[in-house]
Amino acid sequence: MDIKISNSLIQAVSADAILVSLYEGVDISSGATGAVDMALNGAVSELVNAKDVRGKLNETAILYSRGVMPAQRVIVVGLGKIEDISLDRIRQAAAAGAKKARELGCKTIASCVFGASSMDISSAAQSMVEGTLLGLYRWRKNHTSPVEREDVDSLTLVESNAQKIEAVESGISTGQSVASGVYCARDLVNQSPNNMTPAALAESAQNMANEAGIKCTVHDLEWIRSQNMNAYLSVAQGSANPPKFIEMEYNGSDEPPLVFVGKGITFDTGGISLKGADGMEDMRSDMSGAAAVIGAFKAIAKLKLPVHLVGLIAACENMPSGTAYRPADVVRARNGKTIEIINTDAEGRMTLADALSYAAEFKPKAVIDLATLTGACVTALGQNVAAGYFANDDSLAQKVNEASNASGEKLWRLPLYVEYYEKIKTDYADIKNSGGAGSGVGSSAVFLEEFTSYPWTHWDIAGMALDKIGSTPLYPHTHPPHVTRGATGFGVRALVSFAREWK
Repeated sequence: MDIKISNSLIQAVSADAILVSLYEGVDISSGATGAVDMALNGAVSELVNAKDVRGKLNETAILYSRGVMPAQRVIVVGLGKIEDISLDRIRQAAAAGAKKARELGCKTIASCVFGASSMDISSAAQSMVEGTLLGLYRWRKNHTSPVEREDVDSLTLVESNAQKIEAVESGISTGQSVASGVYCARDLVNQSPNNMTPAALAESAQNMANEAGIKCTVHDLEWIRSQNMNAYLSVAQGSANPPKFIEMEYNGSDEPPLVFVGKGITFDTGGISLKGADGMEDMRSDMSGAAAVIGAFKAIAKLKLPVHLVGLIAACENMPSGTAYRPADVVRARNGKTIEIINTDAEGRMTLADALSYAAEFKPKAVIDLATLTGACVTALGQNVAAGYFANDDSLAQKVNEASNASGEKLWRLPLYVEYYEKIKTDYADIKNSGGAGSGVGSSAVFLEEFTSYPWTHWDIAGMALDKIGSTPLYPHTHPPHVTRGATGFGVRALVSFAREWK
């Protein structure tokens, strides 16, 4: 999509549709909405007074200019109560308006920057662009039939104050970069697992790196064996598709790196501990952590952030076969710890264990791992509500909180209680890979901590990687307009926010 800025008045802009915002219960006589209302001889006020539109969050109404303005249509978009305004509400409302415009067949849209009188205008413009692009995302790679409505071609953000143009331009550029990273992650997760094999994921990472100008090395089975990554290999050995260990590096600084580690199980059957058939197709999303890391690298490279980053992904499939690992097996991980296998469906932590051990080779300032790791986290925090995170460093945890707040991607800190360590004790090895039912989401986190030696935070994104419903006005917070049905790309925006503020 072509995104540009116009230093003009919204009522003077030519487009198939212009978008104006409406707060719930607030007088519209001033601002861009008031100017459009005046140009339309009070048509917006008439809608409000008749309560045909109330300004509820993501509510939309359509007016036709009938030649009194260059734009053919006006789409009024609700922002909710003015005291509740936030960057995420701006993101949502922009998506709602853009989707309505596409439903109407509009090819060109223009909008004032929603919430600009209450928020930093650059951040608001970024949210407008993110919301528009993410709301209009759709997965069509494997479809042969044409869409009913074509994509919107262009968005123009309109700002009448010339002194604010530079700030809006900065927000547009950032929003485009972040959205491109989220698109990348969504595309990777939405692709079918017969096409998104470990080799294909590695190729996708390499193609992204070539495009973005960053370093990417794909290690093969022989290298993985040479690293004694036996925990990772135990998961991979059941599949006919060989594993690929993906290593990316972005050098925006000479400082020791920040390392992102993504779980890269391109399909998870559960292995010998086979999952039920219902919903197994969703296990295409078990590489959402890896996808978020790849997407974040793309966005960060586009933004040219002054940070040194390393990305690590231990990609493989978890399949049942005559060569698959078994419950009761004992394997020795890269750092020498022995692991008893209790459940082969607790495979993500096995691959992450060796990746986290390898991360120490870079002498990192901090490490973030992202994984669709446990159903327990979904039970704890809810589907499409929030991801849980653990941290062994309070300063690092504070930075995660700040990134969560800045990006609008909800992350809630969970505890690393000493009691969780007792859940993974065993008579047969140093630790076991599952504490069983009732062991809590923390037992998976303390398992991973056994393979760390640096400031570390683990993000369990199992409840956030997919949206099975898609956006609906009934649930604007759990199924918002900028999240379409399927892969969400969760984690990209928070990782980018984290890297932007990293010192």
